Amino acid sequence: MGVLNVTPDSFSDGGIFFRGNRLDINLAFERAEQMVAEGASIIDVGGESTRPGADSVGVQEEMDRVLPVVEKIAAELDVIISIDTSKPELMSGGAAAGAGMINDVRALTQKGAVEAAAMSGSAVCLMHMQGQPKTMQQAPSYASVINEVIEFLSSRIEICSSAGIDKTQILIDPGFGFGKTPEHNLVLLNELSKFLALGCGLVVGLSRKSIIAAVLNRPVEDRLPASLALAVMAVERGANIVRAHDIKATSDAIHMAIAVKEAVMTGSNHD
Repeated sequence: MGVLNVTPDSFSDGGIFFRGNRLDINLAFERAEQMVAEGASIIDVGGESTRPGADSVGVQEEMDRVLPVVEKIAAELDVIISIDTSKPELMSGGAAAGAGMINDVRALTQKGAVEAAAMSGSAVCLMHMQGQPKTMQQAPSYASVINEVIEFLSSRIEICSSAGIDKTQILIDPGFGFGKTPEHNLVLLNELSKFLALGCGLVVGLSRKSIIAAVLNRPVEDRLPASLALAVMAVERGANIVRAHDIKATSDAIHMAIAVKEAVMTGSNHD
């Protein structure tokens, strides 16, 4: 899943598709095209930053950023389009524009979101987040981060299923960095396979995140090797979709990890 943030303030790629205060749709499309060429199966388009401390964006502004980009990608590229949003209006508008997936950091908890997602017919990714982006990293606390995240996601799966969203259309994301300390994130990744018991596809987003800074003290632009290691570990523990910024390198790393997993599963032996 390639990250395409059409925002001025996302933590890693914010503002790179803007000319002054104006979003350049062609620049954003060119990046999507490049990611597909490098191996992305899904393009995740986001119009509101959810980095720690980020301010919220109005519905119309978010739609104005996202929908033209979705429409252009849908018209010109053979790729699944995901919309990274919590707003029901954009969920509906995105599906009409050609998106096939909703990636919601708030797990469809906003008023009208479950209904909009069900009506859209889109696949949905339900993510766990403690608190809200503005304050979520101030003092995250859990009695058991694994149990609490699993319990939350299980309850959201049930609610979505009751609303008519088929379980085969539901994916889950533990929400690395969303209301978690570095230690919480390390525990979540180490025990990621426990989430497979929920019976949904598993999405992981660790690319360039602050967990790398916490362990290695690396700036955002120097986090690729660690991001690749985290992506491989996620796949080894059962992740089905890896959300990433650096597509070519991540795709290569994941394909090697999958080749090893498949060799072990089939008992292949090449002495």
